[in-house]
Amino acid sequence: MPGSLRQEWLAAGERIDVFGQPIFVRHEPAENDDTDAVPLAILHGFPTSSLDFHRVLGELSARRPVLLHDHLGFGESAKPAGEAYSLWEQAEIAAEVWRRAGARRVHLLAHDYGTSVATELLARRERGLLPVELVSVILTNGSMLLDLARLRMSQRIARSRALGPWFGRLVTYGYFRRVLRRLWARPERAREEDLRAMWEGIRRHDGPRRTHEISSYLNERVRFRRRWIGALERLDLPCQLLWGTADPVARRAIAEELGRRIPEAELSWLEEVGHFPMLEAPEPFAAAVQGFLESERIRGAELT
Repeated sequence: MPGSLRQEWLAAGERIDVFGQPIFVRHEPAENDDTDAVPLAILHGFPTSSLDFHRVLGELSARRPVLLHDHLGFGESAKPAGEAYSLWEQAEIAAEVWRRAGARRVHLLAHDYGTSVATELLARRERGLLPVELVSVILTNGSMLLDLARLRMSQRIARSRALGPWFGRLVTYGYFRRVLRRLWARPERAREEDLRAMWEGIRRHDGPRRTHEISSYLNERVRFRRRWIGALERLDLPCQLLWGTADPVARRAIAEELGRRIPEAELSWLEEVGHFPMLEAPEPFAAAVQGFLESERIRGAELT
C-alpha cells in the first residue's frame, strides 16, 4: 500500500498495555476543543482494524472526541497464539480502553464484528457490570442475527475446524482483494489504498495464523444468542441502525428485523452502499451519524 496512509494512522496512535497485551489505540480530540462533550467510541469489524474509519474520522471528531482501538488479534494490536479471542474478552478490553481514556460516558458506534462485541457490552450494562455509561448506540452492517446473514465462502472456510487453521496462511493479497471488492455495492468504488491498508493490518504480527481462532466468534454468537439478542430486545437507550442496503453479508433483512426487535430503534438507510459504508460512502455515513448524535433525543439523553 502507499505507505503514507497506514503510517500516518499509526503515528497518531499508540500501543498501550491492557491486561498484559499491547492494544493499539487512537484518541482523536474534538476539533472544537469541547472537552466536556460525550466521546464517540468506535468498534471496528472483522478482519480489519480501526483504520476502516479513517475517511470519516475528521467529520466525526468535529464536535466530540472519538475513541478507537484495534481489537485483540486485529490490526496493530497483539495477536498472541493460543488465545480464545472471545467476544467476552474483546468487550472487557474495550471497556478498559475507554476507562483508561478517562471516559465516564460514551456514545457507541459498532460495525460488523464490533456489533457482536457491542451486544456483550449491552448485556453487561443490563446487569450493572459495565464501568462506562453508554448514552446511545449506533449499529452498522453487522450480522448479529446470524440466521439472516449470508456468510461468504471464505468465512465458512475460516470457521472450519479442518480447513480453518490453514486458510489464513494460504490467502494472498489478490484473493483478499477480489473477496473484499465484492462487499462494495459498486466494486469500482473500492480504493486500492484502503484495500492495501486492510491487508497490511491483517498481516501484522503474524495475523494470518490467527484468522481461524478469531473466527470462533461465530460459534459464540450461536451459543450466547439469548444473552446478546435479549440485551438488544430490552435496550432502553437511543439506538440507530445505520445500514448499507446492498450489503451481501449483513443483509438489509437483518436491519429490518433488528428494527422490529429493538425498542424505538431508528432505521437509517444508505442506499446502494455495501458492507463498508464508512469507506464506500464516507460523507453520507458521517452525516447520518452526526445527524443522529445531534438530534433532540440524544441531547436529552446526554443531559440525564
